[in-house]
Amino acid sequence: MTETTAPILHQKYVEEESTFLPQNLLREARRQKQLPDLSVPAVCVLDPDGDLLAYLQMQNWAVRHPGWACYHTHLYTCQVGETEFGLIGQAVGASFAVLLAEQLFVSGCQLLLSITSAGQISGEQPPPYFVLIDKAVRDEGTSYHYLPPSPYSHLQTALLDMLTGAYRDAPISVIVGSSWTTDAPYRETATAIDYYRTQQVLAVEMEAAALYAFAQARRQAVVCFAHVTNQMGTTHNDFEKGEHEGALDALALLQVTIQRLRPEYPHNQTNVWG
Repeated sequence: MTETTAPILHQKYVEEESTFLPQNLLREARRQKQLPDLSVPAVCVLDPDGDLLAYLQMQNWAVRHPGWACYHTHLYTCQVGETEFGLIGQAVGASFAVLLAEQLFVSGCQLLLSITSAGQISGEQPPPYFVLIDKAVRDEGTSYHYLPPSPYSHLQTALLDMLTGAYRDAPISVIVGSSWTTDAPYRETATAIDYYRTQQVLAVEMEAAALYAFAQARRQAVVCFAHVTNQMGTTHNDFEKGEHEGALDALALLQVTIQRLRPEYPHNQTNVWG
């Protein structure tokens, strides 16, 4: 490697198995913490802001999972009507989100959903609203450990097809489009924003590109949503998410999504990956 070679693109063997496996870490964590070996819910959700988790706890709809052995987080089992899912709050950033995804899928998760706050790049619709992310710019580091270099990572086509039209009658606004995943939110410069606007990128967030790269490499079912809540602090009264900090809208989004995907994701991954 020369001084001009970026380490993020050097010594990456994406087809080679990792030495450090999530199931081994969880095995040792269970031993140390004396936890039972229990599966997590089939559907799990990452909630980077933590507002959804806070609301569900306030309603007594979230119970801490007794077997989750992650050193860094707590997993909650949530029951809202007939919809059950696991939920982890404060899962901010690409590397942390993928660390949790690795651990969730070896623990029984079959479908992972992420709902992250995002800044508006393109579009005339005022926030807040949701973007179902169909592809994400790989302006972060984690995805390059899972897939060879490319501009975008993508939502699996089969999942996108299943969700097409799902939100037409829902009480929330959901559009389909691309996002820009960054590791450095306070380096979103005007020139970069203008460029991604020319590429019809709708929002900027911090997890989707890595989660989609993980999903492709591991052949798992992952769907990412951007909750567009702000214009990056460039206007007054920004970052307003809606009632209960957007939790009610996020719940509506989850219920529609889980209901639509439930018949397709369990057990047989060929339904998604072919």
